[in-house]
Amino acid sequence: MRCVIQRVSSASVEVEGVLRASAPGGGLLVLAGLEETDTSEDLRWMSEKVAHIRIFADEQGKMNKSVIDVGGTIVLVPNFTLAGDAARGRRPSFDKAMKPERSEGEFAAFVEMVRAIHPRVETGVFRADMKVALVNDGPITIWLDSRAR
Repeated sequence: MRCVIQRVSSASVEVEGVLRASAPGGGLLVLAGLEETDTSEDLRWMSEKVAHIRIFADEQGKMNKSVIDVGGTIVLVPNFTLAGDAARGRRPSFDKAMKPERSEGEFAAFVEMVRAIHPRVETGVFRADMKVALVNDGPITIWLDSRAR
């Protein structure tokens, strides 16, 4: 599983002009990509990382606080393109991406794992054309791959 975690001062997800998720007071925007080889252990590891990663400033200005500590919202957005491989040629291959029939349920399981740790979770819409807007705070952007744990 691959995730791009962005610390945001605000974020939103719209589908067909309708607001579906938002973090108006800040938090994390997480793009989540599932691969065919991912297991429940990958999802569990990633959910712990997302909820507890310390990328918010403490009183001394050091990144020592998590989204839980600051009371922020986590916006989780399914994004199969994170499983893309553009190393060869000019068109990315998505052969490693988990098939939609399986990944929809796995993404839902991931959402519930994160929500069990921190209930302030909103989500994008699986298999929808989403318009994602954010103000990256910092900018702080972290890329995680569960296979590298």
